[in-house]
Amino acid sequence: MQTNPRLKRGLRCSSSCATRDHLTFGECMRSKNLRLKPNLSDTTTTKKWDGELNSYYDAVRQGVNPSGTSQRKVDSAMRISEATGVAYDADRPMVDITVS
Repeated sequence: MQTNPRLKRGLRCSSSCATRDHLTFGECMRSKNLRLKPNLSDTTTTKKWDGELNSYYDAVRQGVNPSGTSQRKVDSAMRISEATGVAYDADRPMVDITVS
């Protein structure tokens, strides 16, 4: 009696398989524990985004209300706050600023 070649162990393994005892190519690949997706927490874009959000939350904790979460808008609101001595509020930008 001959065995079906599709069910023969090791026949479908990759060329670098150490054990050559898997029924399918997929089983062989899963046994290698390959990481096919990048770790998104290590990407530059994610780090930049997290940094901008942290800057925004720091500004809000100080009483400043920037007009957005981008670093440019947060920095602008902080500069205005420091220059005027009053926390910037994007909802009412000219209320607390007096011109002498």
